[in-house]
Amino acid sequence: MIALSDILVATDFSEPSAAALTYGRELARHFESTLHVVHVVGTMQSAFSGAAVAAVSLSDLQQQAEDAARQELADLLIDDGAPPPVRQVIITSNSPAGAIVDYARQRGVGLIVAGTRGRGAVAHALIGSVAERVVRTAPCPVLTVRHPEREFVVPVADRSTH
Repeated sequence: MIALSDILVATDFSEPSAAALTYGRELARHFESTLHVVHVVGTMQSAFSGAAVAAVSLSDLQQQAEDAARQELADLLIDDGAPPPVRQVIITSNSPAGAIVDYARQRGVGLIVAGTRGRGAVAHALIGSVAERVVRTAPCPVLTVRHPEREFVVPVADRSTH
């Protein structure tokens, strides 16, 4: 029997992340798990290194970025169905994959769900993939979800036909 007490969904607020959240919610409901929805905000220090920043301090910009992410995460988690227990997590780091994996390891997460854009080989080689790095370094299984892709999560009314 598989027992998952904690499931992590990594989100960057993209369509693939929204699809991952759909899977994560359903899995958390099914396994009666706590759902950890994690967003990683990059540090402003590295974003503006070497650039002259006038009138606004980097700490103010950092706080604004984190507040905006926190609000977007809260808006994202409004759900009509019976929600599983949810932990909204904002992490500040320049290594999204590393931050996600570290959080999962520290919290004993049993499954990570992440969206992937399914870029071509050249784009993947040049840009890399957070999801791919998470898969390689995670302490637990990782479910990657592409959008659009075959939908396995169906509305409750449609389940009787599947």
